[in-house]
Amino acid sequence: MAHLSRKDLGLLAMRLGTSGVLFVHGTQKLFGWFGGHGIDATANAMESMGFHPGKPAAIAAGAGEAGGGLLLALGVATPVAGAAAAGAMAGAVAVHRKAGFFATAGGYEYPAYLGFMAAGLGLAGPGRISLDHATHHRLNRPPMVLLALAGAAVAAFAIVDRREKALSAQALKAEAQEIFEDQQP
Repeated sequence: MAHLSRKDLGLLAMRLGTSGVLFVHGTQKLFGWFGGHGIDATANAMESMGFHPGKPAAIAAGAGEAGGGLLLALGVATPVAGAAAAGAMAGAVAVHRKAGFFATAGGYEYPAYLGFMAAGLGLAGPGRISLDHATHHRLNRPPMVLLALAGAAVAAFAIVDRREKALSAQALKAEAQEIFEDQQP
């Protein structure tokens, strides 16, 4: 590498820091590594949070985090990596939204930050210290940025919308059951 700029070093630091956190969280879900619970427990948790069916949701969340994180660390297919991780974080934001913004109260601050970092890296590109640079950006072309982020946004919206509808249906069912039980002698 001829001359490394501060920008290249900064992008590398952001990629490694963000991707390390994403990778660990994803592998906790998928494999139970780093003190995680693994795919079956994660699937049950996803079901209880309104993501149906739970196992595909758990696999998608874990793969978005771990896979997106690994690709970001390597700096390969950076737009897709950033979009996948940002999409996974959109689901986490939806789960934590009712608790407000701050993580200290269980809010969405942390997953939102990870999502914005991943999306920002997907937009900015990986810098020269990356496999994308080494492969002449074959997997990091401008149209890929738009397609990857748009695709992730559409998928995240659909998944979160489906979850919201499932939670609303559960609440209505519980309310109807409560009214029915109150009317029984």
